[in-house]
Amino acid sequence: MKKDDFKPDTRYTVTWRDYDGHVRPANLYVYRLYDQFMIARKTDHSGFLYKIGYDQILKIVKETAVSPELRFRIPDAVLRESSWTDRYVMERYSSSPALGK
Repeated sequence: MKKDDFKPDTRYTVTWRDYDGHVRPANLYVYRLYDQFMIARKTDHSGFLYKIGYDQILKIVKETAVSPELRFRIPDAVLRESSWTDRYVMERYSSSPALGK
């Protein structure tokens, strides 16, 4: 896949090759897109953020845009590309203010 196949603040159901090389299904919420990777949260797991290369995504099964009031908020400093140069996972919990969490 390529960067152009994704949009920020969008939920995706995908097939991806994880860091161990296993092919797995995943539900993602994409926060940011960079040239070589995206920052996303797996919505069906804990509050971890992941650095995922576009080449790790094998297939997009479903794409759903998220309305502004239901978007997850994370500080820009956490999402900066420079914060992700030497890591692949970061624990960070976020919720939507509209959901009362």
